[in-house]
Amino acid sequence: MNAQTQVTPTDLSQLSNAELRRMELKIARKYSGDVPWIAVIWAFGNLAVWLSLWPLVFMDILPLWVAFPIATINLALVYLPTHEAQHDIIARPGTKLRWLNELVGHATSWMLLFPFQVLRVTHLDHHRHTNDPELDVDITSSAKGPWQAIWNAIQGRQPKAKRNMDYLASLARNGREDLIVLSLFYRVGFIAILGAFAWNGFALEALLLWWLPYQIAITYIVFFLSWAPHHPGSHQTRYTNTRSWKSAVGNIGSMGMQFHIVHHLHPYIPLHLTPAAYHEMRPILEARGCRLGDI
Repeated sequence: MNAQTQVTPTDLSQLSNAELRRMELKIARKYSGDVPWIAVIWAFGNLAVWLSLWPLVFMDILPLWVAFPIATINLALVYLPTHEAQHDIIARPGTKLRWLNELVGHATSWMLLFPFQVLRVTHLDHHRHTNDPELDVDITSSAKGPWQAIWNAIQGRQPKAKRNMDYLASLARNGREDLIVLSLFYRVGFIAILGAFAWNGFALEALLLWWLPYQIAITYIVFFLSWAPHHPGSHQTRYTNTRSWKSAVGNIGSMGMQFHIVHHLHPYIPLHLTPAAYHEMRPILEARGCRLGDI
């Protein structure tokens, strides 16, 4: 059957898995390969806005109560550009813009108190072991409902939380125990910076420009990037371990995660192109038995 022919899920159900796979890959390749400049501009623009808040507040140009929600949005927006870099979407190894891919990852991940390489190693482990109760580093975000998911996200930041132990285990499995020390350095550095601000009379600024925005942002990120697209977190097969779903805050409010199923199937597709890729390949995904929402 010609992949360009208008087909329905009923028609596709007559095709073999190999034929469906070829059609799926043909669509996926249409949406990959180009540099996602949106992610690059997003990364450095967001960083510039957040950094500018500090002098603006210190010089009484911008009220702290105005800067606080902006900082919270900045911290919530940090992760997705680094996520593109984790998957080498900006530039593959060996290409001339590889430095830009790595720069995007390293230049912004520190705002979330993680070395870029830690995020890359653990996130790729999540892709290899999605929803595996022992090996998925994000399995602790599983919950019966949204309020429990939010509580789990908060609990996951406690010192002895399973999520922390799972990250350490992932680094060990991948032979990157060296990153554990680097991660500790990031955390100690964060505390030192906040302490220095407090010592010099800027405790409230440190609280509302970084510490509290970070806490809110991490909860938001875990909720939308981990819990919502994988709920209920019990499916482990390639075509069912994540889903498409309709968010009450829309695709932008959920940071593009309504179409997260496309990312898991084809992680080389840039985030901003996943909606278009999803709608084109939806009949194929239905024939594959994917968990699809009404979007």
